[in-house]
Amino acid sequence: MDDDEAIRNAISIAVRYGGIDGDHHKAWVIDQMVRALSGDGYDAIVVDAKSGEDGPDTYDWDEGTPP
Repeated sequence: MDDDEAIRNAISIAVRYGGIDGDHHKAWVIDQMVRALSGDGYDAIVVDAKSGEDGPDTYDWDEGTPP
C-alpha cells in the first residue's frame, strides 16, 4: 500500500467510525488509523507510545473494541 492509499484508508476509518460513542470505540478507531498509516512499523510505534519515564510499560496502548 502506498502512502496516499494509507492516508485515504485512515481518513475513511475516521469518517466512518469516529463519531460512534464510547471511549472503547474511539480507542479502536485510533488504533486502526495508526495501523493503516504505519504498516509494518505498527509494533514499533506501540512500543514507543508505551515507553516513558518509568520504563517500557509506563503507558497503556488500548486496541479498543470494534463498533
